[in-house]
Amino acid sequence: MFREFLKAKIHRAAITQANLNYSGSLSIDEDILEMAGILHNERIHIYNINTGQRFETYAIKGKRGSGEFGLNGAAARLGSVGDLVIIVAYCYLSEDEIEEHHPRVLLLDEGNIVKQVLEE
Repeated sequence: MFREFLKAKIHRAAITQANLNYSGSLSIDEDILEMAGILHNERIHIYNINTGQRFETYAIKGKRGSGEFGLNGAAARLGSVGDLVIIVAYCYLSEDEIEEHHPRVLLLDEGNIVKQVLEE
């Protein structure tokens, strides 16, 4: 049996852009994607702290070192520039993997700079 667990979390990212005329996704600074262990095109969940809106899409690479978090396509209707969001990715683990699993949590500051990385 497999169970679903938190794999990665990016906490309190500020949306930097919204582009309704893009085909979809959330663009994330490539450095931050790598630190979180989230891959290009991986399914992610977004929780908008400002509005309470919860939705899912997939991650794409944003410009490295830019602090970019861009809502694209239909997702652009679910948040505004400046909104704070929590981004999470989940994984499936076998019973044998659960004990050793530690999700990676990135805590961001007001400028979308990673200030702390936790392995919970």
